[in-house]
Amino acid sequence: QVQLVESGGGLVQAGGSLRLSCAASGRTISTYAMDWFRQAPGKEREFVARIRWSNGNTYYADSVKGRFTISRDNAENTIYLQMNSLKREDTAVYYCALEPWGTGTHDYWGQGTQVTVSS
Repeated sequence: QVQLVESGGGLVQAGGSLRLSCAASGRTISTYAMDWFRQAPGKEREFVARIRWSNGNTYYADSVKGRFTISRDNAENTIYLQMNSLKREDTAVYYCALEPWGTGTHDYWGQGTQVTVSS
Protein backbone atom coordinates (compact mmCIF):
# COMPACT_ATOMS: atom_id res chain seq x y z
CA GLN A 1 0.00 0.00 0.00
CA VAL A 2 1.05 3.59 -0.62
CA GLN A 3 0.36 6.41 1.80
CA LEU A 4 0.22 10.07 0.79
CA VAL A 5 0.41 12.74 3.47
CA GLU A 6 -0.19 16.40 2.68
CA SER A 7 0.96 19.29 4.81
CA GLY A 8 1.43 23.03 4.62
CA GLY A 9 -2.13 24.27 4.49
CA GLY A 10 -3.37 27.15 6.56
CA LEU A 11 -4.91 30.60 6.63
CA VAL A 12 -3.38 33.31 4.46
CA GLN A 13 -4.43 36.74 3.27
CA ALA A 14 -5.25 37.35 -0.35
CA GLY A 15 -2.08 38.02 -2.30
CA GLY A 16 -0.04 35.83 0.02
CA SER A 17 1.75 32.55 -0.55
CA LEU A 18 1.73 29.00 0.80
CA ARG A 19 3.67 25.88 -0.05
CA LEU A 20 2.00 22.50 0.20
CA SER A 21 3.89 19.23 0.48
CA CYS A 22 2.83 15.68 -0.26
CA ALA A 23 5.05 12.86 0.93
CA ALA A 24 4.63 9.34 -0.41
CA SER A 25 5.61 6.30 1.63
CA GLY A 26 4.98 2.59 1.80
CA ARG A 27 5.22 0.12 -1.05
CA THR A 28 7.53 1.05 -3.91
CA ILE A 29 5.62 1.40 -7.16
CA SER A 30 6.27 2.87 -10.58
CA THR A 31 4.72 6.29 -10.65
CA TYR A 32 3.37 7.80 -13.86
CA ALA A 33 2.36 11.12 -12.39
CA MET A 34 1.38 12.91 -9.23
CA ASP A 35 -1.30 15.53 -9.14
CA TRP A 36 -2.84 18.17 -6.95
CA PHE A 37 -6.61 18.50 -6.81
CA ARG A 38 -8.81 20.76 -4.72
CA GLN A 39 -12.38 20.83 -3.55
CA ALA A 40 -14.14 23.96 -2.40
CA PRO A 41 -17.28 23.84 -0.25
CA GLY A 42 -20.30 22.88 -2.33
CA LYS A 43 -18.21 22.24 -5.44
CA GLU A 44 -16.81 19.21 -7.17
CA ARG A 45 -13.18 18.23 -6.86
CA GLU A 46 -11.11 19.85 -9.59
CA PHE A 47 -7.68 19.33 -11.09
CA VAL A 48 -5.01 21.84 -10.15
CA ALA A 49 -1.60 20.62 -11.35
CA ARG A 50 0.28 17.54 -12.55
CA ILE A 51 3.89 16.48 -12.68
CA ARG A 52 5.06 13.55 -14.76
CA TRP A 53 7.46 11.43 -12.76
CA SER A 54 9.66 10.28 -15.65
CA ASN A 55 10.48 13.62 -17.22
CA GLY A 56 9.23 16.28 -14.82
CA ASN A 57 6.79 17.79 -17.30
CA THR A 58 4.16 19.90 -15.60
CA TYR A 59 0.58 20.82 -16.41
CA TYR A 60 -1.77 23.32 -14.79
CA ALA A 61 -5.38 24.29 -14.67
CA ASP A 62 -5.98 27.62 -16.35
CA SER A 63 -7.20 29.08 -13.08
CA VAL A 64 -3.80 28.66 -11.42
CA LYS A 65 -1.40 28.99 -14.35
CA GLY A 66 1.27 31.56 -13.65
CA ARG A 67 0.54 31.58 -9.92
CA PHE A 68 1.11 27.98 -8.80
CA THR A 69 4.16 25.81 -9.37
CA ILE A 70 4.32 22.05 -8.90
CA SER A 71 7.69 20.44 -8.26
CA ARG A 72 9.12 17.20 -6.95
CA ASP A 73 11.94 15.76 -4.91
CA ASN A 74 12.56 12.30 -6.29
CA ALA A 75 14.86 11.28 -3.48
CA GLU A 76 12.25 12.17 -0.87
CA ASN A 77 9.26 10.91 -2.91
CA THR A 78 7.66 14.26 -2.27
CA ILE A 79 5.86 16.78 -4.41
CA TYR A 80 5.21 20.40 -3.65
CA LEU A 81 2.75 23.05 -4.70
CA GLN A 82 4.02 26.59 -4.39
CA MET A 83 1.01 28.88 -4.40
CA ASN A 84 1.58 32.59 -4.94
CA SER A 85 -0.79 35.52 -5.41
CA LEU A 86 -3.51 33.58 -3.64
CA LYS A 87 -7.11 34.58 -4.20
CA ARG A 88 -10.22 33.94 -2.11
CA GLU A 89 -11.41 31.54 -4.77
CA ASP A 90 -8.37 29.35 -4.07
CA THR A 91 -9.93 28.44 -0.72
CA ALA A 92 -10.41 24.67 -0.71
CA VAL A 93 -9.19 21.37 0.64
CA TYR A 94 -6.16 20.40 -1.41
CA TYR A 95 -5.44 16.75 -2.14
CA CYS A 96 -2.50 15.03 -3.74
CA ALA A 97 -3.00 11.91 -5.80
CA LEU A 98 -0.76 9.34 -7.41
CA GLU A 99 -1.32 7.62 -10.75
CA PRO A 100 0.76 4.46 -11.12
CA TRP A 101 2.09 3.37 -14.48
CA GLY A 102 -0.43 1.46 -16.54
CA THR A 103 -3.57 2.17 -14.53
CA GLY A 104 -4.81 5.48 -15.92
CA THR A 105 -6.42 6.16 -12.58
CA HIS A 106 -5.52 7.89 -9.34
CA ASP A 107 -5.16 4.84 -7.17
CA TYR A 108 -3.86 6.68 -4.13
CA TRP A 109 -5.05 9.85 -2.43
CA GLY A 110 -3.95 11.86 0.55
CA GLN A 111 -6.28 12.98 3.31
CA GLY A 112 -6.25 16.62 2.22
CA THR A 113 -5.05 19.88 3.70
CA GLN A 114 -7.19 22.98 4.15
CA VAL A 115 -6.19 26.24 2.48
CA THR A 116 -8.19 29.30 3.44
CA VAL A 117 -7.58 32.66 1.77
CA SER A 118 -9.06 35.68 3.51
CA SER A 119 -9.69 39.10 2.04
